[in-house]
Amino acid sequence: MELRLYDTLSREKRTFVPLDASNVRMYVCGPTVYDFAHIGNARPVIVFDVLFRLLRHLYGETHVKYVRNITDVDDKINDRAARDFPGLPLNEAIRKVTEETGRQFHADVDALGALRPSVEPRATEHIAEMREIIERLVKGGFAYVAEDHVLFSPQAMNAANDGLPRYGGLSKRSLDEMIAGARVDVAPYKRDASDFVLWKPSKLGEPSWPSPAGIKTPGRPGWHIECSAMAWKHLGNHFDIHGGGVDLVFPHHENEVAQSCCAFHQPRMANYWLHNEFLEVEGEKMSKSLGNFFTINELLYSNRFGGRTWSGEALRLAMLKTHYRQPIDWTVKSLLEAEQMLADWRRSIANVPISREPVKPTRQLEEALFDDLNISYVLAELHERSRFAHDSKWVRENLYNNLVFLGLLPDHFREAQRIAQSVIEEVGLSKDVDARTVYAYRPQIEQSLQRLSVTLPSSANTTSTIATAYRIVNAGPIPYSFVDEWKKYHQGYLSEADRQKIAAAIKIGDLNGLIEQRLAARTRKDFKESDRIRDLLAAMGVAIKDSKEGTTWEVAR
Repeated sequence: MELRLYDTLSREKRTFVPLDASNVRMYVCGPTVYDFAHIGNARPVIVFDVLFRLLRHLYGETHVKYVRNITDVDDKINDRAARDFPGLPLNEAIRKVTEETGRQFHADVDALGALRPSVEPRATEHIAEMREIIERLVKGGFAYVAEDHVLFSPQAMNAANDGLPRYGGLSKRSLDEMIAGARVDVAPYKRDASDFVLWKPSKLGEPSWPSPAGIKTPGRPGWHIECSAMAWKHLGNHFDIHGGGVDLVFPHHENEVAQSCCAFHQPRMANYWLHNEFLEVEGEKMSKSLGNFFTINELLYSNRFGGRTWSGEALRLAMLKTHYRQPIDWTVKSLLEAEQMLADWRRSIANVPISREPVKPTRQLEEALFDDLNISYVLAELHERSRFAHDSKWVRENLYNNLVFLGLLPDHFREAQRIAQSVIEEVGLSKDVDARTVYAYRPQIEQSLQRLSVTLPSSANTTSTIATAYRIVNAGPIPYSFVDEWKKYHQGYLSEADRQKIAAAIKIGDLNGLIEQRLAARTRKDFKESDRIRDLLAAMGVAIKDSKEGTTWEVAR
């Protein structure tokens, strides 16, 4: 079988042949860290995570390098910092914004089951590489200095005739079309309306660095040069795959090609260009003005979409059910369907032995992935086959392997399997306390133990037993037979104070939901509502602690 990928440049599926099979390289444009990532941003994260997993399967985990950048210098970041921290110097405010939104982005995409890229470079750490590329472009006659700006000339690129690609080749547009489509400001210092900024002077108080090309005024980079520099630094001037959303084809990726190819005098920057399509919400374009703009975080932790929260795995599966080159209509119905599929699958594989080795997809899934990641129909077939899993160990194990491979069976589910097995072995509980029981009441099993502040002798296998029991007791619907067995077993180990803590915790039926509502209120700066929920929790015997790491709670002493 051959891996075939749809290449935006050639407008056709092409057999993937890496430049070096021992060093397969992929670059994907990442977030600009000025705000919470929206659900549309989740799509390239998930799409290229699947491709990353497939490439590692084909060529070996140590032979694939995946780079996804973080843009931490941008006008939007400056505006957000000035708005949120008006009393701080701008550079300090920018640091706070980029650090916090960067942490939030990682937390959100971790919840989607995405592997971390091999490298996540930040733009501000690659100013030297940007200056070097700009110097090369000016020296080669592809860029020029005007009023302390450095600008790239597409006209000069197209006039070179020395093996370079033509500007517009990726997006298949003429210069006139691109100028109109990009809303380019025709500044008086531009030689041509199509010229774009590589470097610009910084305003007073803005982030700034020594400028290239002999410019005396400190400045900062334009948007497009950042990705050219980070790709060059970590993947070289010619690599295998460049990816991103279809909205980046022009001007961002078109300009990346121009900068990189002209700076290094080569016909290609990347051999394959992959782009995922847009996302709509309930049949309409997502926009703040329509009130249908949703962040990943809101879907995970608030009731804004469909009146409830959604798991990261449900979001991931709902994305994967539509081929990445087709638009997605993001609906409550699609998420409910994804949840049902996941629930059915988990029931089917609850008692499959945990594999410590890298799993392999079935041939059917592999064939679908090899056809430009065309797995949507396979997911439907997997769901149909799961109905027969109870009769076939082979079906169960194959289903398990496929789900792990696609990132639909995250580590915390496998950890739940281990905990369930440990509880069964050590406590002697009935076999129906399986992984799906534990998993249904997850998230962050270990944190639950810390928050409960209960201590047990090591002989009680603290982490496994109390964390598992606590999550089950505190979430409901409660499997009472398990709770009763657990209480009886631990009666001799627990002090009266600890028993009271557990009793108090059991009464907190919707604790996590209340904490999430309070977090959402704080995020939108509704402090009156935040204080109301804090008081309600206090009345329930729960003490809230806010810190720069986030919000934690414990049973009030």
